[in-house]
Amino acid sequence: MNEPREHWYEEDSGPLVRLFAVTGGRGGVQRPELTLTTQLVDVQRGASVRRTEPEYAAIVRMCRTPISVAEVAAHLHLPLAVTKVLIGDLIDEGRVVYRTPPPPTGSTSDMGLLTAVLEGIRSL
Repeated sequence: MNEPREHWYEEDSGPLVRLFAVTGGRGGVQRPELTLTTQLVDVQRGASVRRTEPEYAAIVRMCRTPISVAEVAAHLHLPLAVTKVLIGDLIDEGRVVYRTPPPPTGSTSDMGLLTAVLEGIRSL
């Protein structure tokens, strides 16, 4: 006997939860200090997570070793903006610390390299 699926479940995507529900409605929070390459680390290793949402526990588990904001978003399968809100909550609590790599110094473009790449593409 086939039971009908509940309306909140789709075969291919699994349970559907609106993104604003994950962040408690906070979608426009700006965290300019968090870039794609910002490294995160859990500073209270072994302590239990105060928040009960599974995303927070997952972030803390991932931050046992340094991990970038982009990697956390990818592992959670969440947009970057949503991930930054969750990470920001953990930073505000003092659970996670962050370090943004310094900006590159000197010239970031090498015209010789770019020219070689362009010539290689043209030869294809």
